Amino acid sequence: MDFVQEQARRIPVKGTFDVIVAGSGPSGVSAALRAAECGAETLLIEQNGCLGGMWTAGLLGWMIDHDKTESRLLIRLKTELRKRCSAAGSPPCSGSFAFEPECMKLLLEELCEEAGVHLRLYTTVAGTILREGGAIDCVLTESKSGREAWRAKLFLDATGDGDLGALSGASFDAGSSEEGRFQPMSMLAVLTGIRLPEILRYVNGCTPRAEAVGNLHDLLAANGAEPSYHDASLFFLSDELFLLMANHEYRVSGCDADDLTRSAIAARREIHSQIAALRRSGPEWRHLTVACTAERIGVREGRRIRGLYSVSLADLLEGRRQPDAICHVRAGIDVHALNPSFSNGFADHKYKSKPYDIPLRSLISADVPNLILTGRCISGDFYAHASYRVTGNMVPLGEAAGVLAALSARENRPPARIPYERLRQNL
Repeated sequence: MDFVQEQARRIPVKGTFDVIVAGSGPSGVSAALRAAECGAETLLIEQNGCLGGMWTAGLLGWMIDHDKTESRLLIRLKTELRKRCSAAGSPPCSGSFAFEPECMKLLLEELCEEAGVHLRLYTTVAGTILREGGAIDCVLTESKSGREAWRAKLFLDATGDGDLGALSGASFDAGSSEEGRFQPMSMLAVLTGIRLPEILRYVNGCTPRAEAVGNLHDLLAANGAEPSYHDASLFFLSDELFLLMANHEYRVSGCDADDLTRSAIAARREIHSQIAALRRSGPEWRHLTVACTAERIGVREGRRIRGLYSVSLADLLEGRRQPDAICHVRAGIDVHALNPSFSNGFADHKYKSKPYDIPLRSLISADVPNLILTGRCISGDFYAHASYRVTGNMVPLGEAAGVLAALSARENRPPARIPYERLRQNL
């Protein structure tokens, strides 16, 4: 390989905070809100031009494992969305919660401003500077403003793919233990120009899932657009807004920019081919229109940073309760097939989980003393991750991470030394 030598340079320290959160997806924005509400001077860094991650930039206006929650923030979000959005609430025949991504963008910005969270959008975490002993002193970012440094007492990795942890030298796992492959990516699209009563038999949640996805698959295949995701699904958001998930990009990594580029281009091309096929399929589809495709392809898994405890398949099969529980997960094990020649839908892993707890220990880095994990990059194995990664669980994880960071910063003690009882009192 060819190399160049970059010239050393002085990097300005742009700001100093109690807590810095990298990534503003469902878990990261929740962490920043709770840290600020607990009195910590908090900076939230996001590479997109909006908050919300997969909820907004990814168009995932569909919450799973959201009900029966003790999360006050998640309850507040749903309550506000119902007030503000025409598309908010539980769709017909579904236990999920639907909302308009645009409505979520504005709500999250307003909540962060109200809580006093410092926001920096259009900014990517590009490196770290470590103190003696391995703790993070500063994160380095790249943006239109150039390369900048940001100092804090505590740092939260909410990047989804464990970017901050990896840049800080934290150990991690990635992919399946059997094949070392990642679950496929999927791009989402919001559609309009169709009406629910006319296409009810194709809509997941309004018609039983197996029947709905079978009908949609057969319709696409009959019109020359066999979907790469066998269980292609159409979800109802509002009177004329629908969410389409109908593509899989296999054998690619969310931690590789070339893979992300090729996957996004291929996925968007497939979506538009599918829309053209549906328009040919009958009069009820004649005015079908792509309102938008996601600006970011949906990455199901990246790095899983190693923590003081790793949530395991055994925990799921047993339904294990934890003495330091911060999230009770009811979602099943959702493994999308790793190999397209084996299946175009879900992997046949034969495991059935019971409701289980995620412990606080799985949010504390095993290697970096002042690094807290939240979101899908917390410490767990491949099968556990395939269960807890849904967005309904991301909010309580973020709340716990934010409160832990605020307490740790206030008391000048590592997160591992904050008593669990203190955390519970502040949640």
